[in-house]
Amino acid sequence: MRKNDTIAALCTAPGGALAIIRISGPGALAVSAGVWTSSHPLSPESPRRLTFGFALNADGSRGESCMAVYMPGPASYTGEDVVEIQCHGGEYAPKRMLGEVLRAGARLAEPGEFTRRAFLNGKMDLTQAEAVADLISARSESAGRIAERQLSGALGNKIRACSGELYHLLAEIESRLDFPEENLDWQSSEELIRQFSGISGQLRELLSTQSSGAVFRDGVKLVIAGAPNVGKSSLLNTLLGYDRAIVSAIPGTTRDTLRETASIRGVTVDLIDTAGIREHTADVIEGMGIERSRNTLAGAEIVFWIFDASAVTDEDIRRMRETVPENIDTIAVWNKKDLVADSFRMPETGKPSVAVSAKTGEGIGSLLDLFEQTVWKNHDRTEPECAVSARHAKLLEDALDALEMTVRETEQEFYELAAANLRRAIESVATITGESVSPDVLEDIFSRFCIGK
Repeated sequence: MRKNDTIAALCTAPGGALAIIRISGPGALAVSAGVWTSSHPLSPESPRRLTFGFALNADGSRGESCMAVYMPGPASYTGEDVVEIQCHGGEYAPKRMLGEVLRAGARLAEPGEFTRRAFLNGKMDLTQAEAVADLISARSESAGRIAERQLSGALGNKIRACSGELYHLLAEIESRLDFPEENLDWQSSEELIRQFSGISGQLRELLSTQSSGAVFRDGVKLVIAGAPNVGKSSLLNTLLGYDRAIVSAIPGTTRDTLRETASIRGVTVDLIDTAGIREHTADVIEGMGIERSRNTLAGAEIVFWIFDASAVTDEDIRRMRETVPENIDTIAVWNKKDLVADSFRMPETGKPSVAVSAKTGEGIGSLLDLFEQTVWKNHDRTEPECAVSARHAKLLEDALDALEMTVRETEQEFYELAAANLRRAIESVATITGESVSPDVLEDIFSRFCIGK
């Protein structure tokens, strides 16, 4: 990425009523002057004022009417001079306007480059930059609220508080090494260890938010599987509340995986309906669907394995046990409850079980209760103030490991080794907020952003 040139990109999704072209960099004002005109030109004397004007065509003639605003740095999103032009939406107008901006001297921004510049210019730390992407991709209110709090600095402030305490303790230990003959007012090793333990507790508390945060942020991948004609697609339609999948009495109707997103008990769920799994089929297309179903199951977090309660066989139970990986949470769902007697007893499968009727809705509430218990069995369902990501968690684990070594060396009063491990802990913590981070890490983070953000 080149930091000193002027970049531009479309910042709004295609197809809307309006489109925004963002221009950022030292030449933002000059570039905008080549593509937009008004009786009140953009200038440093009138910043942050949305102004009516016209687009300029390549021959200098007036084009469509549009609005523009100039935001001088450092008081802008990127910390640089920024101009945003609002033109008509759709497909043609934004494409034409962006083309003119690029011809006027800007280059097309790379994915995430506006936010990356904001980070590099000190407008936000790395946790806040990541929160921008989280907020854009949020699929639930909880995910949105967590991203908003992180964007406001909730996580970064906690990390910096811990980092400040660690720097203070490092200074204490290094003073012992630099001035061993001085009788300075050093803290006892017991007091140092107490403070290290307190910081470790804070870091562990943050680390504990990863699992529940993943549920709130990413949701759960739920796969509906089973033999042909047991009611998988009917259950999918019932859970969605509308007819998404074709339902018929003909086995093998579903030939491919169907994917939909739903909110179930406050959890964002990627629902995947699969082709019926059976040992042999003469239909080549159905066979491809079965193979795809098996591959999909391997990536599931929770499986609803559907049985036909009116036609129970030991073979069906055996197939479930052989097909679903043991480490995946599985719920045995005995469908077509409306076709069996009230005295029906669910066969033993070794899995949590529930009897339902996708046709009448009977038992669906109990199924959702079981789903909810399965989702939260290892997580705190309380929405956390902030939730660390997998990247943060790895760095927190590294910091905790280094602090454990620091405590061990401090107990033995091996302060030189304690200082070395403490620096390692500080390095890990600082990488979370971006105070110490490699270009490769930045490239990996910002490459996930969309162009225009």
